[in-house]
Amino acid sequence: MPSTTSSPASTAAAATALREHFANIVLPMWRGPGFNHALELPYEALDAAGDQPLPVQRYRAMACARQLFTFSQAGDMEHARVLFDSLTHTFQDTDHGGWFYSVDALGVPLDTTKDLYTHAFVVFACAEYARRSDNHDALKLVHNTTALIQSNFAADDDLFNASLNVDFSKVIGTPLQNPLMHLTEAWLAACETTRDNVFGAALRRLAGALARHFVHAPSGCIAELPIGASGNRLEPGHQFEWYWLVRQAGALFDGTGLAEALARAFTFAQQHGVDPDSGGVCASLDEAGHVSDATQRIWAQTEYLRALACHEDPTVRAALPQQIARFQRCFLHERGWFECKTSNGEVARADMPSTTPYHLATAYAALPVATESVERT
Repeated sequence: MPSTTSSPASTAAAATALREHFANIVLPMWRGPGFNHALELPYEALDAAGDQPLPVQRYRAMACARQLFTFSQAGDMEHARVLFDSLTHTFQDTDHGGWFYSVDALGVPLDTTKDLYTHAFVVFACAEYARRSDNHDALKLVHNTTALIQSNFAADDDLFNASLNVDFSKVIGTPLQNPLMHLTEAWLAACETTRDNVFGAALRRLAGALARHFVHAPSGCIAELPIGASGNRLEPGHQFEWYWLVRQAGALFDGTGLAEALARAFTFAQQHGVDPDSGGVCASLDEAGHVSDATQRIWAQTEYLRALACHEDPTVRAALPQQIARFQRCFLHERGWFECKTSNGEVARADMPSTTPYHLATAYAALPVATESVERT
């Protein structure tokens, strides 16, 4: 049973402590040692001490977009503007349209794959930046990149392919859960920023397609591969992330069955994917609910916090104060965070990627609402 011993005041204090750590420790890392001031791009990762970037092999458009979202949401519009300019000048393919996956250490295109995951994050980040800054170029990119996704990535039955070659003439990767989830996230953000029903209509079609092709009927979970694919798996962190997205979509997804499925998926993921003693969320389960990868990645922990924060059941939300405390104790430290741990609590990855602050930011943004909800229980 969830712990209900923490007071509303302690819940609010715990949430505040997370946000203060983010503002005072995490954000300065990525304005300072985590930012290449010559190229005006975030490094891929900092070392365990948060002092030095790891040796540069590439810079990804997705990582730049996540940082753009993070600093836009934080209200640091000066740094966000630099990131927006770098995103558009460094990663846009002016010959074929769309966005390169990565550039090399000198800023020259490296991987020219057209990747749905990347394009979704461009839409997501530009929607947030446009909302905060009223930048019309960012708003134009939200619409133009969405149109490009719909015309070039389209697959059968309202799904979208995961990747194509540089000129969109060849499919490299067929539909996968993760890029489709982030496309859902991106279009929800675009819908909020623009109030344009074109995004609502696109979301309803995509939700229906996901329900038909990715929902694992016994558990309600959204699988990583289309149902029936060999070697499929269920990731608890993604069930929690989807639970949040479906809650945010509200009536948009009515009739698709996703809300009902994700209610069951949350329960399944919590029962089979969360360590009852430590509260750690494992990386993946097989379709029977057995742990197939026990690694505890920080992003999955943040999605569990966010799902608890928005859960409709007050008895489930009551677990939030204890889970915040567990997360803070196990995954945060005075120089930053632990990216991955083993099921025994040992550090499995010590460096800190530039993509992780996005997960921290989105989770922490949910906690003020969660604090008010816990106070009502």
